[in-house]
Amino acid sequence: MIEVIGVRFKKAGKIYYFDPGQWNMTTDDYVIVETVRGIEFGKVVIANKQVDEEDIVLPLKKVIRIADEKDKLSVAENKDNAEKAYHICETKIAEHKLDMKLVEVEYTFDRNKVIFYFTADGRVDFRNLVKDLASVFKTRIELRQIGVRDEAKMLGGIGPCGRMLCCSTFLGDFEPVSIKMAKDQDLSLNPAKISGLCGRLMCCLKYENDNYESAKRELPDLGQRIVTTMGKGKVVGLNMLERLVQIEFPEQERTLEYTLQDLIDEGVVSAQATE
Repeated sequence: MIEVIGVRFKKAGKIYYFDPGQWNMTTDDYVIVETVRGIEFGKVVIANKQVDEEDIVLPLKKVIRIADEKDKLSVAENKDNAEKAYHICETKIAEHKLDMKLVEVEYTFDRNKVIFYFTADGRVDFRNLVKDLASVFKTRIELRQIGVRDEAKMLGGIGPCGRMLCCSTFLGDFEPVSIKMAKDQDLSLNPAKISGLCGRLMCCLKYENDNYESAKRELPDLGQRIVTTMGKGKVVGLNMLERLVQIEFPEQERTLEYTLQDLIDEGVVSAQATE
């Protein structure tokens, strides 16, 4: 076992593990750590805890120090400078007539680098733009092309559900989402109904997918003909989440609703299928 803390550098960013050293951290603490991008300022989101060595990538970087008020002021200043850099870069993009959309600008904590995030339909030759920006800011410049999902995560917004976007509020990583998930949940396959602000399939299709997949394994198929104590019937309706089955009995001219346990008790569904 090894002691770690979890640090996040953006509100809904990925969590990275660090060695806390001599400090006992709380989730109210901010820390200064070394990353591949240089010295960074982050928030502790997981206090000191023990984890198995195989669950992390060793060696871990050590926490340099707990951040103080001076560090927080530096972060605020970096944000102000990033806003100014955003407007300067937009002007430069227009001057160079580049087909790209600037999304966000970020200074590293130590101000050794300015990162410009942008979207574009294809490859963009921005070499002259980088030279121009370097002459203005007198520091290292990085232009990073991102996808539409990353753009939505950075900019935020309100989704079709009326809530703030999941990706910009709590999702640390994007998980694969497929049209099969929408089909399994009997959702409309109209792209306008199942797409988020980014234009891709909504991340929330993944949330209940495991439950629907297990329900499909446990319950009979829609249209399947089965035999119960009431006689021969046909499955005409399924409630996946509540594990309810509607069965039509033509001979009795009636439709009855069964729970999954009812079908198991009658031997219609195998109990092993639910394990």
